[in-house]
This record gives sequence, C-alpha cells and structure tokens, in this order.
Amino acid sequence: MTTKYAVTPTGKERPLGEEELIVSKTDLKGRITYANDVFVRVGQYPLTDLIGAPHSIVRHPDMPRCVFKLLWDTIQAKREIFAYVLNMARSGDHYWVFAHVTPSLDAKNDIIGYHSNRRKPDADKLAKVKGLYDVLLAQERRFEDRKQGMERAFAMVQDTLRVKGMEYDEFVFSI
Repeated sequence: MTTKYAVTPTGKERPLGEEELIVSKTDLKGRITYANDVFVRVGQYPLTDLIGAPHSIVRHPDMPRCVFKLLWDTIQAKREIFAYVLNMARSGDHYWVFAHVTPSLDAKNDIIGYHSNRRKPDADKLAKVKGLYDVLLAQERRFEDRKQGMERAFAMVQDTLRVKGMEYDEFVFSI
C-alpha cells in the first residue's frame, strides 16, 4: 500500500526523453495496478508505493482540476481522450506529458479499468496549452469553494468548445 508523501513543487522540470513512454493501468477508482519502469523512474516513487496508490499521487497542484473532470467524464463514457497533463515527481520536480487515456473493457463491454500512455509533448503545442491552463487555473482559484471553482472552469472549457464547434480531442489536435 502507498505511503503518503508531502511533496512541494520545486519549479524544476524533469522532461521526458523523445522516445520514452510512460504506461500505467488503474482500477475503476483510479488506483494504480500497473506502472512501467519509465513511470517509476520519472515519478521517482518506488513501484511498491505506486501500486495501489491513487493515480493522483503524481498530480501537480498547478494542473487545472477541470481538465481531470473532462478526462474522467470522457473515459467513464467509454471513450478515449488525449490531454496535456502536468505531473509532479516525488522530488517536487514537474514533468509535462501528452496523455492518451482509454477505458479497458471486458467481453460484456463493461469498464474494468483504465490504461494510459504518456509521451513528451510537442514544445510549440505545449506553450499554447500552458496559456489555456493558466486561465483555467486562475478561474478555479477565484473561488473559495474548490468544487465551485472547478465547475466554473469546466464551464469555460465547454463554452470554448461550443464556440469552436469542436469536441475536446479535436481541439487538442488543432492546437
């Protein structure tokens, strides 16, 4: 089982290598059931601490929560999603990934878990995403009630997509 770590962001980046691929699997509640060696190395957690831990163990506090809501809503609807995610290693160093998250389905088409592959994002696209995420994070932090802030930022994302006439994946690939 997982040990709780008090992790503080350092502001130092731990970029992924061009050919590196982080792979993980989780159960229905988002607890890690598999982590490859790249995840262990980049995240700086022992494998024994990752297995059974919530995937949020690597969540960076500067990652907009509304993006995770969008991610969870999408995969729980049995659809895949691509998203840029800011993660934090055990040291407090951060690393950006371009994530592809899919539900794992059984023979009856029931969700039995989730699978994620993450790679180094394109620097030019990431610069655009950071600007959007800064706006979303500022919106979330305007509210004392964290849930209300997340819901307001989520509404901003939905409004942006509606105006553009796009689904989120289309938006991500159009950046």
